[in-house]
Amino acid sequence: MSQPAINVGSKVKITRVRDRIPADLVKLLLGNSEGTVTGFKMTDGSGVGVKVKLEGGPETWFFQDEIAPA
Repeated sequence: MSQPAINVGSKVKITRVRDRIPADLVKLLLGNSEGTVTGFKMTDGSGVGVKVKLEGGPETWFFQDEIAPA
């Protein structure tokens, strides 16, 4: 079974975070881990990150394995 495509405008949920992030972002994600995809970003020359505008918060990016459709 395949996952639905993640496109700009898709609602997603942050399911995990691999890297250290600021305490205020941790607090925000603990309260509401959903957001809207606003774009994509090259991460290391071979990977693609997903830019997400968090509900009531900033826009930041996550690796594709850190998000899931909401």
